[in-house]
Amino acid sequence: MKFVFASDSFKGSLTGEKINEILSRVALKYFPQSECIPLLIADGGEGTLEAVISQKNGSYVTVEVTSPTGDKIPARYGVFEDSALICMSEASGLPLVPQEKRSARYTTTYGTGELIRHAVASGYKKLYVTLGGSATNDGGTGALAALGYTFYDKNGCPCKGIGDELIRIARIDGQNAIDTTGVQVTLLCDVSNPLLGEQGATYTYGRQKGATDEDLAYLEAGMQNWAAVMQAYFGFSANIAGGGAAGGIGAALYAFLKAEIRSGIRTVLDLCGFDEAVNGATLVVTGEGRVDWQSANGKVIDGILQRANGVPVVAIAGSKGVGAEKLYDKGLTAVFAIVNKPMTLDEAIENAEALYEKTAEDVFRYLKAFIK
Repeated sequence: MKFVFASDSFKGSLTGEKINEILSRVALKYFPQSECIPLLIADGGEGTLEAVISQKNGSYVTVEVTSPTGDKIPARYGVFEDSALICMSEASGLPLVPQEKRSARYTTTYGTGELIRHAVASGYKKLYVTLGGSATNDGGTGALAALGYTFYDKNGCPCKGIGDELIRIARIDGQNAIDTTGVQVTLLCDVSNPLLGEQGATYTYGRQKGATDEDLAYLEAGMQNWAAVMQAYFGFSANIAGGGAAGGIGAALYAFLKAEIRSGIRTVLDLCGFDEAVNGATLVVTGEGRVDWQSANGKVIDGILQRANGVPVVAIAGSKGVGAEKLYDKGLTAVFAIVNKPMTLDEAIENAEALYEKTAEDVFRYLKAFIK
């Protein structure tokens, strides 16, 4: 008998390691002869760096980079084999900017570009870049500036790699750009937003990064200009699905680095060897902090269900919300919420470990009734 554990962490309460420890202990209690395969899973957002590097027996590289507001900060990326995993939240993430300093017009992805540059200079031929959680809306120009590209306005004056200056850009100069020949870049992205328009980078995500209504209109005009300049430079449109991720860096890396945009969870499952693990399994146990309608759209559970290959899948969640039943249509067997009585969020977080273990006990006791 073989059990595969592939749960996302419960943010603020349970790590993937702790969840796997509990599941393995409980499963072996009821099925002592079983094989337990614990995987660390993330969807390309928080926890992805740690999950992949742990399972690939990789290591971390720390580099001094430029924060979204221009300060110097340390940031990590992970390395394994001939690959580097760069999470842009490490260098350009929203949590790096205090609430009162958030401004989509003036933050930059320069630090993410510095991580990419360092990885390429270090000889890594496969780069995985996660695009979640950015503080920026610069169309990726900051990152490109760190890679050696220069941008000029119609008068030949250089433009900064920030959202405020996208409207000025008239020309791209790549003569000092680093050589990325032979480097394969994969972007981990679970949004389909294009670069432009009402569903684009600016109008969808700009406000949470500090943009006012006036800022949004100005930034969108700048993004329209930047898209036109890129199209003239490359001869094709970068206004693609996923191009609006992380303030438009998705479109920039797609165009300038010939990057492939892929689902975050699918890529993580590939890197963590999920298909091999699930082969011949009896049950997959997955989960996340809250299971609701969003879980059916590119999140961890959705990705697991698409790759379970006919193996039954159950989810243990912190809570179950509206629309969770959509996962049943995708093949989920059942959802078990660990909250077993009325309680505050603080109480649920404080008691998460005990609540999770009790729920795991219920799952495997029930399974024991059908499998001897």
